[in-house]
Amino acid sequence: MIFKISKSSQKYNVTYILIALNITFYIYGAIVGGNAFVTGPNITSALGQNNYLVLEHGLYYQLFTSMFIHTSIIHLGSNLIFLLIFGLRAEEMFSLPEYLSIYFIGGLIGNILSLAYGPNYLSVGASGAIFAILGACIIYNKKVAQQSIISALAFAFVLFIINIGENVNILAHLGGLVFGLITGYILASKHKTENKKQYAINYSYQLN
Repeated sequence: MIFKISKSSQKYNVTYILIALNITFYIYGAIVGGNAFVTGPNITSALGQNNYLVLEHGLYYQLFTSMFIHTSIIHLGSNLIFLLIFGLRAEEMFSLPEYLSIYFIGGLIGNILSLAYGPNYLSVGASGAIFAILGACIIYNKKVAQQSIISALAFAFVLFIINIGENVNILAHLGGLVFGLITGYILASKHKTENKKQYAINYSYQLN
């Protein structure tokens, strides 16, 4: 028997809202920087994660705003493709608070880990948050279907490896992914228990 919980995240189309916000930030950066294809250094330094400004001057808001800043239109496009694919899937699995928690907490954890690169490091992009959504979806699907999570972990690891390259923030990806995997596993167990309880209540009510 298959159990299913209605997800409020679908009602709000949260994935499309996040995509629109990322595009809006990029357009703003393009207008201010005067280049439609590359975000200017004034924007990346002010709203991206400039570790020196975060560590030495306490600009902690950059840990959040940097999730909406992308270096180029290619960087933006590649991230939004993954967000669209896994975000829409996540809407079917998680409630709105769960979805947003996975996205933003995963992104923040990845950015906090990135502080380990030291004060001379600049980081931008939503990839940490997207990896959190990706990890949560992969592990949740396997756990709910009562399948081995080893294959889910292997798939997540492969996606992580193929995204390693020059100028890629590995710590942000890793932090988001690990958080997503752990959270997805916990939520799958929680939802499964809730569905079983609801089924037991409904079954008891029908018998009465």
